[in-house]
Amino acid sequence: MTVIGNGLIIHIIIFTPQLHTPMYFFICKLSFIDLCNSSSALPKMLVDLLSTERMISLVACLAQVNILLFIGTAECFLLVLMAFDRCLAICLPLHYPVLMKWTICQTLAAMIWVLSVLIIILPSFLMPVDLCYPNHINHFMCESLAVLQLSCYRNYIKELVIFLLSFVTILIPFCFIIVSYVCIVISVLKIRSVSRAKSFSTCTSHVVVVAMYFGAGMVTYLGPSWDKSSNHGKYVSIFYVIIAPFLNPIIYSLNNREVKKSFKNISMRQLMRPPQLTKMRGPMGSHVPQLDPSSLHESNVEEGHA
Repeated sequence: MTVIGNGLIIHIIIFTPQLHTPMYFFICKLSFIDLCNSSSALPKMLVDLLSTERMISLVACLAQVNILLFIGTAECFLLVLMAFDRCLAICLPLHYPVLMKWTICQTLAAMIWVLSVLIIILPSFLMPVDLCYPNHINHFMCESLAVLQLSCYRNYIKELVIFLLSFVTILIPFCFIIVSYVCIVISVLKIRSVSRAKSFSTCTSHVVVVAMYFGAGMVTYLGPSWDKSSNHGKYVSIFYVIIAPFLNPIIYSLNNREVKKSFKNISMRQLMRPPQLTKMRGPMGSHVPQLDPSSLHESNVEEGHA
């Protein structure tokens, strides 16, 4: 369902010219990130549910850790861009077409991936973790904090680095989002009451997604350090790795009239499309000649004269 929902959102936005705006450009990116996020952990999790030997190689485990952190960081930064986009559209509507040109949107989207590589991938290679046996992870997947508990010795420097990276990728972006929505609320309160509902409606979906994703991330990486044998961490991580990507397309489709209208139009075009005629072939692969109705009419007339 996650693949179908996010894939449908991407298909609707790409094949609907009316949705080729910065806001839907970022929503399309969010759906792509959600696909990558759930695909990095869910297939292996489903295999483990059907298997009695739940094992994963060391290389695959480390790759899953880096992919989850990389995709999660990219999504945090993308949610900041989406809040910034709504802030410009509502607070500076006359300057918005100039400030959010397509070249600027594409550059900002590319910067998301570059920053994610610099913040997540490079530190993981510069500070490898020495794991000790037995390597039993109290988790449904290779999550960074769970894998760090397998270290041969407790490294306070690595724990401090993880906390600082979580501060940079979760708390600071969340503060930027809060500031953006404070500016949006101040601007909306100054306009007419008729247009307030429309202005707020473009932000409600984003607010719900931010609350779900950042809430789970803060509880996991910035919350209290509970007992490592507890199951709290793995349950919270399932929320932002599986549940949030599943709910995001539902939130954006149910609360967005343009997306629902585009979905209906695409569905109607598919249903009303005439069936394609195929060429008939005769024996030995030869084409069957098609008769012209006008020639038949002429031949009948000639036979009548005869």
